[in-house]
Amino acid sequence: MPDLQKMMTQVKQIQEQLQQKLEHVTVEGSAGGGMVTVKMNGQKRVLAVRIEPEVLADREMLQDLVVAAANEAARKVDAELQEQISSLAGGLAWLKLPGLF
Repeated sequence: MPDLQKMMTQVKQIQEQLQQKLEHVTVEGSAGGGMVTVKMNGQKRVLAVRIEPEVLADREMLQDLVVAAANEAARKVDAELQEQISSLAGGLAWLKLPGLF
């Protein structure tokens, strides 16, 4: 079994590297065939929302499209996070613990 102190040091280093990488990640999620687009950063903060004028007339549809676009952007951030963790963790199999992020 690996030394616990060494493992914790490695986890801290990976977390720091991950934070640095995610600062520069920007994703877009869209809904309604691009009628609504949400831009989000790696910390899942919404940076911008673009809404095409055609959907402004239907408030309920607009609300649904904004939610769908934001959820798609959040899924893309999660996928990028998983990819970054995999690349940073490399062969550290013990990092593949449920609920790590």
